[in-house]
Amino acid sequence: MFETIRLKTDARGVATLTLAREEKHNALSAQMIAELRGAARVLGADEGCRVVVLAARGKTFCAGGDLGWMREQFDADAETRNREAAKLAHMLHALNTLPKPLIGRVQGNAFGGGVGMMSVCDVVIGAEGAQFALTETRLGLIPATIGPYVAARMGEACARRVFMSGRRFGAQEAVSLGLLARAVPEAALDEAVEAEVAPYLDCAPGAVAAAKALLRGFGPQIDGAVIAGTIDALAATWAGDEAREGIAAFFDRRKPGWQQG
Repeated sequence: MFETIRLKTDARGVATLTLAREEKHNALSAQMIAELRGAARVLGADEGCRVVVLAARGKTFCAGGDLGWMREQFDADAETRNREAAKLAHMLHALNTLPKPLIGRVQGNAFGGGVGMMSVCDVVIGAEGAQFALTETRLGLIPATIGPYVAARMGEACARRVFMSGRRFGAQEAVSLGLLARAVPEAALDEAVEAEVAPYLDCAPGAVAAAKALLRGFGPQIDGAVIAGTIDALAATWAGDEAREGIAAFFDRRKPGWQQG
């Protein structure tokens, strides 16, 4: 059913949704984006599913958006760019509104859209050695479609520390920013995730879903208008000269024109 992700549910109703493009550092390609949205629909409708764990294969949790896919948008018309940006935005929305607890198991680095994937989880446990960054501005891009979820997770004050600078930060700072709930040795990751999963198995699943929906209403409103604004912002950035230069420099293995030294 899926090629870029794996989905398995155990006898308890705990589903593990695994990013499986490890050879590409689990970068979010158009196919993976579509499959993740499809998986969210499947899981949301599955009455036997009690909890979802978002995990990844390989050394990297998620390197962000696939730059090859983004580069394809440079020569596309405005309608196509908006349509492609919408795919990413609606996938994130589908995971954010999943009517099941979503627990992130982050075993390795997460950059750009990978931080966005963490931000749509209800709680995230990360390996102590993992590194994180919102790298978009280093590439002439902006963290647009992930932005509302990053801001909701960190709060504006904490998000300002990392949202625009593109700098890397470690697991302990990720805890202080609210991105991670806990940072543990990689060998203890499964045990720590299980500690987050287990309490839900004693809860009424309908009540959990209703409580999650209620809680979202108390926080920042990520509604249709907000999502549409992020789609327009990302599509506009793809049309700009800085994105062309930043992504070309990445593929050419050179520094972009604005980088000092």
